[in-house]
Amino acid sequence: MKRRFVTLDVFTTHRHAGNPLAVVLQSEGLDTEAMQAIAKEFNLSETVFVSPPERPGHRASVRIFTPGSELPFAGHPTVGTAVWLALTDHAAGVPADMLVLEETIGPVSCAVEVTGSHAGHAIFTLPRLPEQVGEAATAGAIAAALGLQSSDLGFAAYRPAVYSAGVPFLCVPVSTREAVGRARPEAAHWQAAVGTGGAFLYSAETAEAGNAFHARMFWPGTGIGEDPATGGAVAAFAGAVMAYGKPDDGDHRFVVEQGYEMGRPSQVALELSVRNGVLVSARIGGSAIVVSEGVLL
Repeated sequence: MKRRFVTLDVFTTHRHAGNPLAVVLQSEGLDTEAMQAIAKEFNLSETVFVSPPERPGHRASVRIFTPGSELPFAGHPTVGTAVWLALTDHAAGVPADMLVLEETIGPVSCAVEVTGSHAGHAIFTLPRLPEQVGEAATAGAIAAALGLQSSDLGFAAYRPAVYSAGVPFLCVPVSTREAVGRARPEAAHWQAAVGTGGAFLYSAETAEAGNAFHARMFWPGTGIGEDPATGGAVAAFAGAVMAYGKPDDGDHRFVVEQGYEMGRPSQVALELSVRNGVLVSARIGGSAIVVSEGVLL
């Protein structure tokens, strides 16, 4: 059976920037092993497989794979898939400004907007708010795993911690953008400090004015050496912003820039709603643009 696919660049308004995503359509009949093999063939950070929804009123059921494993939830696959479906619905004359994707983590509500013939914007509400999970390794162990010095870690009240909004990430504050740029995964020290998860590095020094944080993400255990934009990590990072940034009550918007060291600049919007000092809801948003369409034989 031939199956259509599209690729999009996500968290950007320009082709050949942002984070590439493959979306396989008509994925009915594919088992987990086949999906994993296809994701490995595409060899992108993530590949999405779209099927009809299980519940009325939902737009689609999706499964998300890295080259090495399946994820219950991820940001750039959610944004990219939502934009593609919005483009499809718009072309069919049935546009909608909201849609729900059935992901392994649960239903994910997305607000969508078509911004061009092959481009759009989506913002989704986190299906699970971030929480701290486990204890981070020592600063020395983390620095060694990232090819940095202990003195490179931390700024203001921020310190390393492990947070998850469905997928856990070691969130590592780095004192300068220059130090973020120097970071490299060190295989000999990685397991002891990071384990099988990913490391999300961030600094308050940014490349572009108006952005809040500069970030990189390494996750070698899933086949992702470095990711150009990681919505799932930014979702987890919201926990660090709440714990160490302590935003006031109200609605806040932070733009996280990522992928600059890879030549694929990305902009991930993080929105937080804080009431009585507690995070009550959070959203991840960004743009996406179609790059290619094809057929799997």
